[in-house]
Amino acid sequence: MVLADLKQGEKATIKDLSSLNQLVKTRLMNLGIYLGSEVNVKTKMPLGGPCVVECNGQRIGIRLHEANSIRVEKK
Repeated sequence: MVLADLKQGEKATIKDLSSLNQLVKTRLMNLGIYLGSEVNVKTKMPLGGPCVVECNGQRIGIRLHEANSIRVEKK
């Protein structure tokens, strides 16, 4: 399952970031999203827009393309 598959309000644990571009992966890790992090989908924008996730108390917007590359395990 990928992050983009989750619905608003669902929680998941990050399982794989390896398919992301190194620059994007580094940026997400600097923001606190790394393997084993728990994320909560707060908002999903329509028409292929970004999704907003909460991780460690902060909200982060992630493009749909990147959300389709982040493998998660639903809680």
